Amino acid sequence: MDSGQYTFVINIPARFQTDLLAGRQPAIQVNVDATAMSQAFMGAGYISRIFQRELQAYGGQSEAATQAPVKLVSRALFNTNLEGGWFLAVIQIVNNITILAIILTGTALLREREHGTLDHLLVLPLTAMEIMLAKIWSNLLVVVVCTWLSLEVVVKGALGVPLSGSMSLFLLVTAVYLFASTALGIFLATLARSTPQFGLLAIPVIIPMLLLSGGSTPLDSMPQWLQWVMQGSPSTHFVSLSAAILFRDAGLSVVWPDLLALTAIGLLFFVIALLRFRKSLAS
Repeated sequence: MDSGQYTFVINIPARFQTDLLAGRQPAIQVNVDATAMSQAFMGAGYISRIFQRELQAYGGQSEAATQAPVKLVSRALFNTNLEGGWFLAVIQIVNNITILAIILTGTALLREREHGTLDHLLVLPLTAMEIMLAKIWSNLLVVVVCTWLSLEVVVKGALGVPLSGSMSLFLLVTAVYLFASTALGIFLATLARSTPQFGLLAIPVIIPMLLLSGGSTPLDSMPQWLQWVMQGSPSTHFVSLSAAILFRDAGLSVVWPDLLALTAIGLLFFVIALLRFRKSLAS
């Protein structure tokens, strides 16, 4: 559950049937990872009804019986008041990071091309990789600083969300994600001829990254083929890493598979964007 592999864990104690037949009213513990909000609340209700139906059938009671065989007692260990804004605040920051990374980098590159600044850079002894790294580094630094300020001032300060995870680890993951997203923004900018065309091109890329990454809709609720497709999106791994680090206080030993996948996707995007950027400079 700490690594995000399971949302529900049911703990049935020893001698449960013996205690049930003896009328001792034994307890079953159901652990629910509520960072997947909609899936957690619906799943907890389904599990409760499954237990009630099975125990009614076992005891020979009808479903219309007035006394339910199972009494559900919920104890929230995190977010005890069940404030939905706590989770939405972090998800909105993740979504804004995605939008800013792609839009800022692509727009900056296109505006420099339109104003002739890019031609001036080509006169200097700079390679295409150095120009790309400069674009990525500058936008990465700005967005990481803004992300840290948003978490400290707005999420923790104004909203009072108790983020228990390591802020430095989250900012490191954010930097890796920005490396992948800004490279994607540069790639889209090399395909567009103007800033309005880039905006139209970015819409069908950004919207699926926001809606299908697992932040708005649980990834497990999607078709299996779509889950596999979204594993190639850096936003899917970033949403998983953000929830694990900030809410579950997961360390590097837990999140390293997603971090490794995010790094590999970022390097792939960077290489593709670099090849396309070199081709656009030569043309």
